Amino acid sequence: MGLQENGRGALRKYRSMIADVSQDEDGCVSHPFQENGNIRNRSSRNYVMACAIFASLNSVLLGYDVGVMSGAILFIQEDLKITEVQEEVFVGILSIISLLGSLAGGKTSDAIGRKWTIAFAAIVFQSGAAIMALASSFTVLMMGRLLAGIGIGFGVMITPVYIAEIAPTVTRGSLTSFPEIFTNLGILLGYISNYAFSGLPPHINWRIMLVVGILPSIFIGGALFVIPESPRWLVMQNRIDEARSVLFKTNENVGEVEGKLAEIQEAARFMIRDRSEDKAVWREMVNPTPGVRRMLITGCGIQMFQQITGIDATVYYSPTIFKHAGIQGNTQLLAATVAVGFTKTIFILIAILLIDKAGRKPLLYVSTIGMTVCLFTLGLTLSTMGNNVFGISLAILCVCGNVAFFSVGIGPICWVVSSEIFPLKLRAQASAIGSIGSRVSSGIIAMSFLSVNHAITVGGTFLVFAAISALSVAFVYKYVPETKGKSLEQIELLFQNDSYWEDGEVELQDVQHLIQRE
Repeated sequence: MGLQENGRGALRKYRSMIADVSQDEDGCVSHPFQENGNIRNRSSRNYVMACAIFASLNSVLLGYDVGVMSGAILFIQEDLKITEVQEEVFVGILSIISLLGSLAGGKTSDAIGRKWTIAFAAIVFQSGAAIMALASSFTVLMMGRLLAGIGIGFGVMITPVYIAEIAPTVTRGSLTSFPEIFTNLGILLGYISNYAFSGLPPHINWRIMLVVGILPSIFIGGALFVIPESPRWLVMQNRIDEARSVLFKTNENVGEVEGKLAEIQEAARFMIRDRSEDKAVWREMVNPTPGVRRMLITGCGIQMFQQITGIDATVYYSPTIFKHAGIQGNTQLLAATVAVGFTKTIFILIAILLIDKAGRKPLLYVSTIGMTVCLFTLGLTLSTMGNNVFGISLAILCVCGNVAFFSVGIGPICWVVSSEIFPLKLRAQASAIGSIGSRVSSGIIAMSFLSVNHAITVGGTFLVFAAISALSVAFVYKYVPETKGKSLEQIELLFQNDSYWEDGEVELQDVQHLIQRE
């Protein structure tokens, strides 16, 4: 039976495998570079952080596009004379089309590696951005938008997977949150770019706004000379020595390297055996075992709730929201959006400090409950209060509060959880499915926001988002486990244990508890 078919059997294999790692007479894991059984590679922490930062640069591109488009669309509409329907399609199509990149990203990353898939994503996105900046018609503008969307699909799928596979267990949560940090940084830079160039003529300013977004590609090119390939992907390719070399660089405790390598090899061995039995990855996801089904519900569900609570609509259309609240003039509208960008960036930094200390689930509760309150209050404010100072101030406060609660919880933790829970052989492909759910949900919300506003008003739209956000609280309670402090292989085993998923809230204990119960 495969790993997904027999969690207890796999647990015994892992336990035996870990116990068989060579030890010296004092019980310490032996290694030729070890002194007194406790060598610590002090430079590894900085190295892993540098890898996570460079890998996350693709997220700056996504964030910048989201942020800059909220203001640039005002001037694109004026310059190219596009209709409101064309505006909705142009803004929302990027998320929809990105599913093609996410679908192809899983297979591509398994074929050419995580590192080079990150590079490919940047190249495709920047090509699309360049075409948009030079566009003289809506048709050419859409061509660039479609290309940029494919690049984003690759990027949002592969970056969290790569970081999760190189990060030590103790810091994996915070490091896997880096893409969300850089997305927020990109949004802030996009807002600032809007404000900085808004005074230029309409046929020039939006083009400059888009061109500035190409600059991160220079740093991404340099990153390829710094970041290593994922050790788990190297093991999948039977490049064991290279994987060991990467693990020595990324683990503070050198003595743990051989144990980690053996654990990864054991997981890869199941994958290779299943391949030899012609058990296709996609077939297993279409007809999943109970453990894999739980993983898919958790991973895809949290990705969808991240978007259907309306965060992209809030970011893309924040000028529209503030205009409805009573703010007049493009410069004033764009200045208000800068406050939103700063709020998102500050609170994502707070999340990074807490995610590996407080845990994933407590932050998700704070996030989803806080978003529900802010969205409900914003809906009431826009529905009942006129264009007065108090109404405007409360609307800005609610928007900032919504993005703050999003950034401190479901924003980054969505990517952390979806990159942690899947087994090695399914990780890239399953993460791609989760990304598809996220992108499609984002696209539907962005493409329908203006039309829904006309049908039920802006305030009514945010009351709907509040109801959806309330449902996300229940989803977190029932389907999202706490993964803090567990290795990727331990998390995989925990999802196989039926007894922990039978009643109410999922509270998965340490693997040691499962061992003791056997």
